[in-house]
Amino acid sequence: MQVLITGGGQLARTLVATAPAGFGVTAPGRGDLDITDVSAVARAMTRVRPDLVINAAAYTRVDQAEDEPALAFAVNATAAGSVAREATRLGARVVQISTDFVFDGRRGSPYPRDAPAAPLNVYGRSKLEGERVVAEASAGNALIIRTAWLYAAEGRNFVTTMVRLLRERDCLRVVTDQVGTPTAATSLAGAIWAASSKPGLSGVQHWTDAGVASWFDFAIAIGNAAVLAGLVSKQIPIVPISSAEFPARAIRPAFSVLDTGATIAALGIVPRHWSEPLRETIAAMAGTSAVNVGTNRSSSA
Repeated sequence: MQVLITGGGQLARTLVATAPAGFGVTAPGRGDLDITDVSAVARAMTRVRPDLVINAAAYTRVDQAEDEPALAFAVNATAAGSVAREATRLGARVVQISTDFVFDGRRGSPYPRDAPAAPLNVYGRSKLEGERVVAEASAGNALIIRTAWLYAAEGRNFVTTMVRLLRERDCLRVVTDQVGTPTAATSLAGAIWAASSKPGLSGVQHWTDAGVASWFDFAIAIGNAAVLAGLVSKQIPIVPISSAEFPARAIRPAFSVLDTGATIAALGIVPRHWSEPLRETIAAMAGTSAVNVGTNRSSSA
């Protein structure tokens, strides 16, 4: 099977590293393929002739999107539609990655796939529009996977940022009234590759690691794991604060846990509790010393 993976970020790199045997993977980085360039997308598709296209490219700067809505929509919606359209034209299956931020967080219980979407910020609105245009461009045959709080051992994400801050600061303040599910890029990649063997699987699916946490809970767990792995010398005080005490340009949902039950049944695999892949990710960071520091306080696909 020939696979084209767009993006070049943490998920794209993880997909390349975990590709099953027998898959021919082409994964141009951002500098090699600008998905907002329709002609470039068409040329790449024609050259690779993929059976599967995984669009892992996205504008993910949640706060900055408030000031750059046109760019966020150009990447997350218009370009996503172009990728899906070209892939469909060549008979390739499309996997589009979306986000928990399509929801407003007012539900208070895990969001099923068919729950009404009501994004609170530009990023969420652009990703929701991306879902719509991809479904339309693929005549409903695309697989759209929503995920949440994605991180990896490298790149700019909450885990790498926390490790950097744990080294630099004497105390951290982290919001405790936003709840979701931390999800390792390795976990999501595994689900995507599992889905590649299910050709009939389409429409919106939800995939995250298991369990729930606030950003504060997540930060505490990162600190504990980083100390055990030797990435930081000691656990510093982490103080829980409200979102109001740490104002951001974009409003985040207070509760964005996704109901993954239907996808678990469809794929036949069960996600692990988020704390397990987190420990593995921290261990990988310690083993390679690949702490690529970031600045985002939260990350979502």
